[in-house]
Amino acid sequence: MTILGVDTSLRSTGYGVLEARGSSLDALDYGTIVNQPAVPLSGCLAAIYRRISELLSVHSPQAVAVEKVIYAKNARTMLVLGEARGAVIAAAAAAGIPVFEYEPRRVKSAVCGNGLAEKSQVQRMVRTLVNLPLLPQDDAADALAIAIAHTHAFEPQSI
Repeated sequence: MTILGVDTSLRSTGYGVLEARGSSLDALDYGTIVNQPAVPLSGCLAAIYRRISELLSVHSPQAVAVEKVIYAKNARTMLVLGEARGAVIAAAAAAGIPVFEYEPRRVKSAVCGNGLAEKSQVQRMVRTLVNLPLLPQDDAADALAIAIAHTHAFEPQSI
C-alpha cells in the first residue's frame, strides 16, 4: 500500500510518500513545499494544491493521511492551517483518493511509542523506521510519521 502523509502549514508543508509491504516501510519521496513570506495566501494554497496533485499523480497512493487539527492558541493560525489542509484535501478529493486524519498524539505514539515525544525524537525514529540515510527535515519527518500512523491504524478516521 502506498500512502501520502502530509503535515500541513502555509509556509512549509511537509510531505512523505510511504510504501508499506507487511512490516516493511520504504520512503519513496519526501520533502517540503516551501512558500516564501512574500507569496500571498492564495499563491501559497495554489502551490500546495499543485504539488500535492503532482505527488498523487506520480505515486498513485491508496490513501492520503493528514494530522487532525486539535487546538491552537491563535485563531488566525488555526484558520490558515485549516486553509492549507483544505488545499491538500481538495487535491486528494479531485484525484478520488480518500483522506484520513490522525491526532498528533496518536502519530507520535505510532512512531515513538510515546504520545508526548519531541520533534527530534520523531525525526530519529522516522529515519530508523524507513531506513533513511540522513535525518529528514522536521516537516518531512512529521509527514512520514503521519503516513506511518496510517499503516498502524485499526480504524482509520476518513474525512
